[in-house]
Amino acid sequence: MTVVGLDDTDSRERGMCTTYVARTIAVRLERAGASVSRLVLVRLNPAVEYKTRGNAALAIHTDCDPGRALEIARDRLDVLAETADERTHPGVVVADHDPDEAPETVSRFARRAIRTHLERTDATALIDRHDYRSWHAGNGRGRIGALAAIGAWRELADWTYEHISYRDSDRWGTTREVDAESVFTAADRGYPEVWDTVDREEGETVCVPHAPGPILYGIRGDDPDAVREVGDRIESEPVDASQLFVTNQGTDVHLREGRLADVRDGRAYRLDGRIASEPETVRGGHVFVTLEATDDDENGESLTLECAAFEPTKRFRDRVRALRVGDRLTVCGEVSRGTLKLEKFAVRALVTTERVTPTCPDCGRTMKSAGRDQGYRCRDCETSSAGKERVPLERELEKGWYEVPPCARRHVAKPLVRGGFDAPIHPER
Repeated sequence: MTVVGLDDTDSRERGMCTTYVARTIAVRLERAGASVSRLVLVRLNPAVEYKTRGNAALAIHTDCDPGRALEIARDRLDVLAETADERTHPGVVVADHDPDEAPETVSRFARRAIRTHLERTDATALIDRHDYRSWHAGNGRGRIGALAAIGAWRELADWTYEHISYRDSDRWGTTREVDAESVFTAADRGYPEVWDTVDREEGETVCVPHAPGPILYGIRGDDPDAVREVGDRIESEPVDASQLFVTNQGTDVHLREGRLADVRDGRAYRLDGRIASEPETVRGGHVFVTLEATDDDENGESLTLECAAFEPTKRFRDRVRALRVGDRLTVCGEVSRGTLKLEKFAVRALVTTERVTPTCPDCGRTMKSAGRDQGYRCRDCETSSAGKERVPLERELEKGWYEVPPCARRHVAKPLVRGGFDAPIHPER
């Protein structure tokens, strides 16, 4: 077997898509007499600053001769990669072994590429060590993702599927013609095996991209037949070609277990803590809240982390606004500039009472302070209370997991509807 890995062929402004490049390479391999068993779409660290929107690397599993495979891949990258954009630096790496027989150093490299930051030298050292064939343009940064895509099949255990339909090249850069009603109808038929196709409350067809490029729509889910069926039910402009990808999308593989003391920028975490401040909505509609560690650090200092639900997360912000000081949570998200961008959170324990100024049992009016450390008194009835009283607190939240809506979900983030969570779920559709 041969594994062809590639990355960094697209541009934020000029378009293109690495999935499309991978498909065209797969077609050329088959025309050359080889068979292709699968195409693998690997989402890497979403916090990498030079990424395009999804930070996807691709792998093609084939029985083509490695040298011939590199030749075909290089030819397609030469033609299709958007190297006119100075930020695009494509790379291809070819390994002459079965996908599940990647060396351990290469499989570990894949996980590191999803959870941390790597340099070109990290990739080139392993490419040389294992005598992999490779090619690149520009500074060759694409070899990082290409090598990660080679190691991912052995390293990762949770896989989902995406069925992508592509536009005729003459239509690239023009407005996509997709019937929204058919998308919502197809999404309803496919749910929950097929997810994040639409956002019902926002009325948005999430599966249809807005950026320039060849993709018409992409359907994601847990079952390959189900994602194909949903795609086939969508009414749209003519589909030029379609391709099924095996992918780590919707798996939360980017999250690392951590403590507040260990948090670093540019990584994504799953962290436990307690709400330490009332939620604050700032200009622009962003909502901020402070999380504190339930255990102090070694020096006895209280550790805190700012968490944010930004305006694009829409109704999820109401969930954050409903938090109160003292609530215990598990939060998930990427940390950037010392702030965790919330992707989901689990309520572990809710504050259910609050201390309020007592009311007079005789007249029902609110008592007044009798002076410092002297409790409260009703001046009319002469009744008194030693201090504030605890009363039940009605909460909008329940225990369990809450998430951003589909319109705001990152490719790699796991939708609650997929299940496997450690508490009740409150999915968004």
